[in-house]
Amino acid sequence: MEFDLPLRKIIHVDMDAFYASVEQLDDPILRGKAIAVGGGGSRGVVSAASYEARKFGVRSAMAGSLAIKLCPHLIFVKTRFDRYREISDKVRKVFYEYSDLVEPLSLDEAYIDVTENKKGNPSATLIAQEIRAKIFERTGLRASAGISINKFIAKVASDFNKPNGQKTVPPEEVLKFLEVLDIKKFYGVGKVMKEKMYRHGIYTGADLKTKSVEFLEEHFGKSGAYYYNIVRGIHNSQVKAERTRKSLAAERTFSENISSEIFMIEKLENIATEVERRLKKSKVAGKTVTLKIKYSDFTLQTRSKTLSLYIASKDLIMETVKELLFQEGMKNSVRLLGISMSNLNNEDKTETKKVTEKEIDVQLKWDF
Repeated sequence: MEFDLPLRKIIHVDMDAFYASVEQLDDPILRGKAIAVGGGGSRGVVSAASYEARKFGVRSAMAGSLAIKLCPHLIFVKTRFDRYREISDKVRKVFYEYSDLVEPLSLDEAYIDVTENKKGNPSATLIAQEIRAKIFERTGLRASAGISINKFIAKVASDFNKPNGQKTVPPEEVLKFLEVLDIKKFYGVGKVMKEKMYRHGIYTGADLKTKSVEFLEEHFGKSGAYYYNIVRGIHNSQVKAERTRKSLAAERTFSENISSEIFMIEKLENIATEVERRLKKSKVAGKTVTLKIKYSDFTLQTRSKTLSLYIASKDLIMETVKELLFQEGMKNSVRLLGISMSNLNNEDKTETKKVTEKEIDVQLKWDF
């Protein structure tokens, strides 16, 4: 049976070292130097690092004390989220000049569906070049891009030629590209899942492809079908310009304020367990993880990240929560913590079609 699959041209644009690059843009003294955004003080955490700092091993979510040991001449700069949002708005305006199908993932990255675009340009590769050039012209910042037939491959490809580069994976090269891909580069394969796959002898896409859908579902649950499809180039998630804002959350108020991130992680583990229970009870999963922090002075802060696939397990939720927790230092002691999941998969309950080799052929026979 032959399926009539939608054939898309998707671009994933990712700004290069965005926060750090904005700081270097605004302060010429910082250009060409190793800088870390955030991270200052004895308990500070690095939110972002310039490429000059990354050469020494400095990474986001790293303790500032460790960062300075790795790079003694590192310069710490305070975060300025209002400025980052201002630049992000300018970047997104460029995207909308080419398509209304823009799905932002964060301030510094987004998917753009240019299958039918406002410029009438049939080449997604050339459009990505134009977008990156316009971003530089209007903001002075560099961006990288990945271009392919679906969101998953485009996002993976955008990392290949960073910084200030792009990579196109045309239909005829998709299967080969995925087969040689390290399994840890597959989105949805975090630290926990990576180790689990290693135990089953799965190290690359080629290894994954040898496993039947029955094997994958037996060992990886509902995600098994996703992995089976994705390594064969099948990922039909559309670029969504608008999302239904439904969420599921849990939070805790503490009898005594907390000032240590270590103690916060312990509390967040318990909250994530409750979120997992509620997700399973409702038989849903979510893509956007939001961390809610209420400080002792009653000021409220939320930090969010949108993932490339739906998750519902505590371990995967906590991976993102920890990243959000260490995104910047605490402003004060904390009296409440909460975790919410939004962008839930309760909108489309249609049964997944059985994958056939014929279906794959249809998707790949396309003049990219």
